[in-house]
Order: sequence, then C-alpha cells, then structure tokens
Amino acid sequence: MSEPGSAAAPVAPPATLVIFGAMGDLARRLLVPSIFNLARDGPIPDDFAILGVSYHDVGDEDLRASVEAFIPDEERGGKAWQSLRERIAYHKGDFTEAGTYESLAKRVDANALFYLATAPQFFGTIVDALSRAKMLDEEKGFRRVLIEKPFGNDLESARALNRQILACIPETQIYRVDHFLGKETVQNIMVARFGNHLFEAIWNNRYIDHVQITAAETVAVDSRGKFYDATGALRDMVPNHLFQLLSMVAMEPPNSFDAEAIRNEKAKVLSAVRGPRANEVKADAVRGRYRTGKAGGKKVPDFRNEADVAADSRTETYAALKVGIDSWRWVGVPFYLRTGKALSARDTEIVLQFKPVAFALFRDTDVDKLPPNRLVLQIQPHEGISLKFLAKKPGPVVDTAEVSMDFSYADTFDLGHRTGYETLLYDALTGDQTLFQRADMIEAGWAAVQPVLDAWGKDGEPEDYDAGSEGPKGAAALLERDGRHWNTLS
Repeated sequence: MSEPGSAAAPVAPPATLVIFGAMGDLARRLLVPSIFNLARDGPIPDDFAILGVSYHDVGDEDLRASVEAFIPDEERGGKAWQSLRERIAYHKGDFTEAGTYESLAKRVDANALFYLATAPQFFGTIVDALSRAKMLDEEKGFRRVLIEKPFGNDLESARALNRQILACIPETQIYRVDHFLGKETVQNIMVARFGNHLFEAIWNNRYIDHVQITAAETVAVDSRGKFYDATGALRDMVPNHLFQLLSMVAMEPPNSFDAEAIRNEKAKVLSAVRGPRANEVKADAVRGRYRTGKAGGKKVPDFRNEADVAADSRTETYAALKVGIDSWRWVGVPFYLRTGKALSARDTEIVLQFKPVAFALFRDTDVDKLPPNRLVLQIQPHEGISLKFLAKKPGPVVDTAEVSMDFSYADTFDLGHRTGYETLLYDALTGDQTLFQRADMIEAGWAAVQPVLDAWGKDGEPEDYDAGSEGPKGAAALLERDGRHWNTLS
C-alpha cells in the first residue's frame, strides 16, 4: 500500500495499461485522469502507455479527445498531459472474438495491466480469451488483471467466476478492485489504529458500544435503471464496499504491512461476520425504495417510474443490516450498515460510538443525559477524522456540551484533482495487492448476505421512503429497538 506522489514513492516500472471498455465512463472519467495525475506527479515513467480496447469504430485521436474532456482545463496545455496524450492508442475489437486478442498480442510485448472496465458478463470471457492467446504468460514481463465490481451477484455466481478466472491465472496476478479502498481516509484507518496507542487501546468491545458504517448518496438511479433494477442496493454496496470498510475497522493487527499479512487478517474478519439468518432477516435487515421527492437539488421520480425500471419492480434502493463479528475483540458489539440512493446527503462514514460514562458524578447537576464519545472517519465527500467528546460550558455552574476535534485532509494536504484510483493503479503497477480482494474475501462477503438475498427474493416489498429523506422508518427502528440511533447524515 503505497502513496503515489510522495517523496518516498519509487517510480513504477514501464508498462502498458490495456483498458477493455476504453470508451466507457469509468475509463474516461476516472482511469485515464488517475494515470495523468500519476504521470504529472512522477511515480510512473515516461514510457508508460495506454491502449484502449473497444468495439467502437474510432481511432487513436478520437480516444484521446474523449478522455481529454475529463482532464482539468488548466492542465491540458501542460507538458505532462501532452506527453501522456501521445502515448494513448486505440485498438478496435469485439471482446468475444479470438481475432481481437490475436491482434492485441502483437501490440503488447512486455509488462502489462489488463483493466476490465466492462460489463460484468465479460469478465470471465476476457480472462479466458487472454489466457488462450498466451497474453497472461509472464515470460516477457508481468501480466496483471484488474477486475471491477460487481464480482458476481450472489455467492454461487461469485464462486463460479472465481473458479473460471483462477483456472486461467493465479491469485498473485489478480487485482479485484474496490475503489472505496483508494480513499485516503480508508487507508488511514490502519495508520490511525495501529500508529496511535491512544486509539488501539480502546478499539474493542470493552469500550466500543457499536459501529455504524454508512454509504449514502443524494443521486437517484437516473440512467442506470436497467443495471440497478437487476442489482439493488444490497448487492451493489454491502458485500463489497461496506464489508471492506468493516474488515479494515475490525481486523486484528497484522504482523507486518505486507500485503498478504493484511489480507489474511481482513479475510479472518469477513469469515467471522455473522449476518442475519433466515429467521432473523425481518428483524435485522431493512430494505427501502425511494418515491418522488427532491434530493441533491433535483426532483426525483418514484423509482418504479425511472427509465428501464420494471413497473412491478421489487428492487430496493436502500438497505440496512445489523451484523455481528464472532471474535473475542468484537463479541457483543453490533455493526450497523446502511446504504441508499436519493437520500438527504452524500455521506460515507464510519462511526465508532463508545460506551456511555457513569452518570453518578453528574447526578446533582442539570445534566440528565451525556452524549457518548464518537470517533467519526469521514470518507466522502470531505475526507477526515473527527473525535466528538464532552466539555464544560463556560459559566459558574456545571453544564456540558459536545465538542469536536477535527482533522481534514483538504485543510492539511494538497490533494489536487485526485479520483481515488491513483493509489490502486500505482499499487497494481508495483505489485502491491494490499488494497485488493482475494477470492476467499469475495466469497465470505457474499456468504454473509446470502440469507438476506434469499429472503428478499421470495416475498415482500421494500418500504417506501421520500427522496431527500434519511431513508425508510424501518431503518431508524432497527437501531431504536436496541436503544440507539443513526448518526445524522450531513
């Protein structure tokens, strides 16, 4: 897990980044701008190249112009972009045809990253074809495959995809991407815990009452109706993004910062996650569906009225779960997870809420309820860490107020126009798999939510919630039954 752009980051080896799906939004909005940031800041060499693969009938200059639209205006005339621009090329081909890979093999002759920025149904097809074309052999240099989520749509399909890919390429060459793990605050979880004795000493069930992990969005489904109606909030976010955050919060200290040492500890956590069983789903899992309202400053229609969404859809746009972790450190500590579309705020955060203090000391004062201490790890949109604690208000009597000590990445460091993919791409280039998932981690995540998927697939409807709200009432009740409440979205 490296920090590209820092003085300590060594220059990555020369390589070609082959992007399947090069004309799509992921490649144009995130991948190429990330490579540009790395090229500008120095961690990748001048002979690094990008080769885009797609079925579109375009050429090199068309691809260059397409990605240039997402480079900041003030950077386009600079030396760094102009140099990288000349090293972007296009390769037309159908992902399902052997001829595409035969001609591609003639253009890739050394180190290569193959980034599958495509629809999920092509993941296995592309890896199979690369293998048959001998493009995954490492005789002339490293060959690594980067695969975006969703990695399967349930436990059975994830296992099948892992079997298919691992039959072609070893785990050491596979980089399963979860872009949340490129966020600075996510990477800082381990540093905050293991680099500060103050935090690690209280990072356990003796002091922590519960943990909340939230990924809220103001955007609705918009043009992604077809994909989202077939996927839903649970599949889209929980077994990957939210469980990855959970694993970094709950993992035991590794014996080193070696990639496998860290991934081993994360895998142990994921295998110990105790999600709702079939008879617990109604009590410990909540699904919602947005209806008309206003979110993110825009009018939002009912989900069922979105383009390409079935009129009788039972797909959820909001999911909340209560899970536990079967370990000595976390026994008795519930983890509450929630994610949703068209909510009141864009807010991805982890809240560690500590147990309340004894009230005896304050029994003769006007203080009748003391808010618990909270450590908030803000992942987006404003990356940082906040510690909420109690202080005395000025005045002659004892009265208290919750105050906050805040650290903001933007106020302390120059982040520039970072996308969150810079670290992931740099680590893939340098062979660091710390921030990438292994097959066992993927399958453990799906195993934890499979009973919920099964139960929701059989019957029932999602609970409606107004667009622009904090979600369905059932989500609030999920915590209220335990005498707790969600941290307010902000």
